[in-house]
Amino acid sequence: MKVYLDLIIVLNIALDFLILLTVSIVLKRNVNIKRIILASLFGGTSIFLLFVAINTFMLFVVKLLISMVMVIIAFSYKNRKYFINNMAYLYMVSIILGGFLYFLRVEFSYKNEGVIFFNNGMSVNFIVLLIISPIILYIYIKESRMLKLTGNYYYKVDLYYKDRCLKFNGFLDTGNKLYDQYKRRPIVLVRSKELKFNYDNGILVPYNTASGNSLLKCLVVDRIVIDSDYEVINPVIGISEQDFNIDGVDMILHSEILGGRND
Repeated sequence: MKVYLDLIIVLNIALDFLILLTVSIVLKRNVNIKRIILASLFGGTSIFLLFVAINTFMLFVVKLLISMVMVIIAFSYKNRKYFINNMAYLYMVSIILGGFLYFLRVEFSYKNEGVIFFNNGMSVNFIVLLIISPIILYIYIKESRMLKLTGNYYYKVDLYYKDRCLKFNGFLDTGNKLYDQYKRRPIVLVRSKELKFNYDNGILVPYNTASGNSLLKCLVVDRIVIDSDYEVINPVIGISEQDFNIDGVDMILHSEILGGRND
């Protein structure tokens, strides 16, 4: 089997560059691109370790040291926490990228008959790896930013009503401006088949929609507990007939229900 060492080195440097660039973007490290290139060139030299006769443990130690030097070259050393965060994200991004590339290699290079897998003669080549790797890391960066942007608005909520405790995944929506027009109480919206509206003790709250005026069925429940440490007594709960277009969310919190907090 032919091994093209020059191509392997170039691929190794390119992947190191993409990983370090991803860490820099995700952690918002204000560093010069030349430092990342220099660190990638240093990391690419680790390929020569494959030709050194050392045991597995020593190989791991040497690779760890190379990673540490790469991080210091790319981002410098400011303090221990800063360094550890850089190292953690370096390995996390490496594992994510490596896992995807391994998955693609298995998908395209092997076929199976039952539980037996064997090589089918195909492979993911050098050019394909260089094209796919930035796409994978771009998706990771995009999803990481979205998670950071919305993560502080997600809450776990326990709702207590008539000796029952219902659990919800809440989302603090600053666009929720619904109020009980009788007592000017903020309304929390839920999507639940377990919470039944009753005309005897329920409230009908008028509100405006894109198609006109309507009535929202509401209940005054005993209490809700947000993230196990913030309690609201007798909140007004509006029962939504439609699903919320937010992944995994079945409760929309009113901004005033947390006293304006979103931390």
